[in-house]
Amino acid sequence: MLRRPPLSPPPSDRGSSAAGFRAAVAARAPYRTARPLPRGLAWLAGAVALLGGAGTAWADPSDLPPSFNYNYGEAENARVIAMGSALSAFGNGTAAPFVNPANLTLTRVYHFEAIAQFTPEGRRQVYGGSVVDSTRRFAGGVGVMGGFIDPDGVNRSYLDVRIALAFQVADELSVGLGGRFLNMEQQGLGPLGDSLASGGRKDAEDPPVGRMPILSVPTLDAGVSLRPTEGLNIGLVGKNLTYSNNAFLPTIVGGGIGYGDEDLTLEADALADLNSYLKPTARVGAGGEYLIADAVPVRLGYRFDQGAGSHALTAGVGYVHTAFSAELGLRRTLVGPSATSIVLNIAYHLESSGLTEIEEF
Repeated sequence: MLRRPPLSPPPSDRGSSAAGFRAAVAARAPYRTARPLPRGLAWLAGAVALLGGAGTAWADPSDLPPSFNYNYGEAENARVIAMGSALSAFGNGTAAPFVNPANLTLTRVYHFEAIAQFTPEGRRQVYGGSVVDSTRRFAGGVGVMGGFIDPDGVNRSYLDVRIALAFQVADELSVGLGGRFLNMEQQGLGPLGDSLASGGRKDAEDPPVGRMPILSVPTLDAGVSLRPTEGLNIGLVGKNLTYSNNAFLPTIVGGGIGYGDEDLTLEADALADLNSYLKPTARVGAGGEYLIADAVPVRLGYRFDQGAGSHALTAGVGYVHTAFSAELGLRRTLVGPSATSIVLNIAYHLESSGLTEIEEF
């Protein structure tokens, strides 16, 4: 589902199939009447807290492959994870800076979103958010995520900052570019003890009193969004294109294809990860979402991770109001490393306030 369009009417009189598609996009989200927050959201919040608190009794983080526990450096909101991480074609709005910067132009919105991610088995918790302004033909977004991995073991912490820009070249084509800066530190020791590979770099003092960052570098993402006919989207993306041969910033290339109408969205993605393992590996995902009562998106998906040898089922639910939204996404491995990922995000839609002007494309 292409979510949360602006309140202004779309330019539906331009006579092309792409214009018709954009009109359908603008009609997707439930901006008809305001509805009270359902009781179900309180239950969802309680479920997240329960799962997060239970993590300390689960598997040892060392049982999880390092790249898998790190989630390959991917930052996912609830919609992305619930769709099997398959949103290279339809990942618009606040998801775009993380999945495909070219998708910023798919909807005209001005959104602020807060995100929380948890993997209890790996004692991984990540917090952050994004801001996206796509009210113009030239769109932009910023995403900031930071968190902690295995504080009782390797004790890694990181800050991930992304800036995404996109331009709608034509009705059927948008291009995007993303800049990313990653700073990661490690205070604990891995399985190889106090070594460069397992303990990180020590500072320059003699004797050393701490460790230098494992990584503190910029890189680039790039993407293309194609809309060849009404309802059909194709997304192509390359991530971490300027810093290859490093598992903390793995070069990832691939894309996805999907179909969407006013209520239903289906997409399948295939990505090649060139650096997380000794040889290139594939991650394949597929997902679908359906909008119930113009307010409640429900999602179901699947992800296959060749590198970790895992098969995972994903699911999610949300509530979309005129001025805000709240969403929950879950991923649970069925085969391979035992891990559960939980993502909760809450967004405010500034365009609903009338303070922003929407440019007709």
